[in-house]
Amino acid sequence: MKTLIQTLPKAELHLHIEGTLDPELMVQLAERNGVVIPYRSVEEVREAYRFASLQSFLDIYYSGANVLMKEEDFFDLTWAYLLKCHEQNIVHTEIMFDPQSHTQRGIPFPTVIAGITRALERAETELGISTFLILSFLRHLSQEEAFQTLEEARPFREKILAVGLDSTEVGNPPEKFEAVFSAAREQGYRRVTHAGEEGDTRYIWGALRALHVDRIDHGIRCEEDEELVAYLQKEQIPLTVCPLSNVKLRAVSEMEHHNILRLLDRGLLVTVNSDDPAYFGGYLNENFEALEAELEMNEAQLRQLVKNSFAASFLDEETKRKWHDKVNLA
Repeated sequence: MKTLIQTLPKAELHLHIEGTLDPELMVQLAERNGVVIPYRSVEEVREAYRFASLQSFLDIYYSGANVLMKEEDFFDLTWAYLLKCHEQNIVHTEIMFDPQSHTQRGIPFPTVIAGITRALERAETELGISTFLILSFLRHLSQEEAFQTLEEARPFREKILAVGLDSTEVGNPPEKFEAVFSAAREQGYRRVTHAGEEGDTRYIWGALRALHVDRIDHGIRCEEDEELVAYLQKEQIPLTVCPLSNVKLRAVSEMEHHNILRLLDRGLLVTVNSDDPAYFGGYLNENFEALEAELEMNEAQLRQLVKNSFAASFLDEETKRKWHDKVNLA
């Protein structure tokens, strides 16, 4: 199974580029930019990557972002992830970035997107990896600030395919951002939203009804509402599930209790993703390997999850069919 996981071409749809900042790169960029971090070594950074909740993770996640200051930093961060994609046979990735994490620190929006997109363009040319970029609003901030970010993105519209919503879920329901998502929809953006990780099923319904999203990031708590499960199955609304992340942040107590394969077997369009792999102990292949080790995922389930990754993507239908056929033949 490990060999097959490596061999199959895959897509990744739920990946925060800031969440690929591994301890070595964090220390390297801190030294390069003269940024003081509260760790004396790579080992201390790695030791700090232990979390009791989503919020405890977010605290260090935003702190780590402080080392990203120049265009070259964002290029190096993104390029390192894309090299990992190449290593793990990820042929398509839809990358989220959090511009507000940087603009609030005084880093200009053009600096952030220039570094990221330069790496994406190089990956398409040199590695044959196709990519889309998703601008994520921080939900603990105001809708007014989200509107400001949407306006800052306007000159780069052709480089950004979709908008998303992440950060602290509970207390920041989708309805809080209904107007800015409506504006993004009018501007032609696709839409995704984190929901049903920390928050209950009301957050998933809100994402669907108020924000009119194309897919749900996480969504694992959908089983608490059978009407919602039936709707997700009937409409084939994708769920971009992140197993290692869910366990690391205690959304699921143990991997053996994860519901992803149960949802798959019920006909939901679930996919496997790594979320913030530098913080959660594994990239995409490691997430698949955990499902095989802890949930006894079989080959048919593996192949269906991989085919789902392309079906749930924003690729055109002809390209989806191409990868679907390659997965069948691999």
